[in-house]
Amino acid sequence: MDIPVIRSVMKSGRSSGLSHKSKEILTIILFLLPAVALFCVFIVWPIIRSIYFSTFDWNGLGPAVKNVGIDNYKRILTDKIFLKSLGNGLLIVLFSLTLQLPISLALAIMVGRDLPGRAFFRTIFFLPYVLSEVITAIIWLGLFNPDPDRGLINAILMLIPGVKAQAFLGDTHMVLGCIFVVLTWKYFGLHMLLYMAGLQNIPRELEEAALIDGANRWQMVRYITIPLLGPTIRTTIQLSVLGSLTQFPLVWIMTKGGPVNASEVMATYMYRYGFIRFWLGYGTAVALVMLLICLVFSIAYLRLVRQPDYLGGM
Repeated sequence: MDIPVIRSVMKSGRSSGLSHKSKEILTIILFLLPAVALFCVFIVWPIIRSIYFSTFDWNGLGPAVKNVGIDNYKRILTDKIFLKSLGNGLLIVLFSLTLQLPISLALAIMVGRDLPGRAFFRTIFFLPYVLSEVITAIIWLGLFNPDPDRGLINAILMLIPGVKAQAFLGDTHMVLGCIFVVLTWKYFGLHMLLYMAGLQNIPRELEEAALIDGANRWQMVRYITIPLLGPTIRTTIQLSVLGSLTQFPLVWIMTKGGPVNASEVMATYMYRYGFIRFWLGYGTAVALVMLLICLVFSIAYLRLVRQPDYLGGM
């Protein structure tokens, strides 16, 4: 909104005898109005339309006329493939919280302050995150290639006596673990960078005082560093969970949810039914279920982990 318009509104407010607090509220509303309008047009309205179309058996071609009520949602909750995709997403969440984030935290503490050449290691560890997910998937498709002449990992395995080439992405028991390896390689640099930023806010005096009092390095990390990194850790947990539940490009490019739905996740399930089979009504319902799961988690998580920020004084 143009500044002259705001000035004219404020001038009219003065002439009409508005109080100072009322003029402040009016100014806030005027400045927020463009952002609220954009949010409603690009977020709220599409969600409302999605709720409408999710009640139809609709292929996206022509108007939606066959209303099926909540049948799409009933089918989602009883479809074994969707339940498997949800289970795979939760399994990736579990792996991320128990492996990816602790590795990122350990590396952040190692290269955060004391390691010689830490700037070089920061760059190396963060580099995978800079790559797009498509490029990352293509790189690892080459590494996991079952042909030893083309796949680097199998070429190395073949050097070990008695070890055969593995179909990493074609084995129902290995494919999800392989995808998690790629996700960890791709995203642990982001979490490490967030932890390192949090470490910069911890006063060195606290650590020096602990060392003077006789604390060893492990005790200092356990009782000072990790508690003071609490807000950052909670943020990375939320990002990791939401990212794991909505993961799509890496899984789709590498496996398309196969073999035999072994690596299916909710986003690939939604894409398969919505844009490949043209069941857009059903695919929209799947997308709304994903939105609801992520929204419920975010609200519940933020309420459960609401704790004081000692460094921020809150």
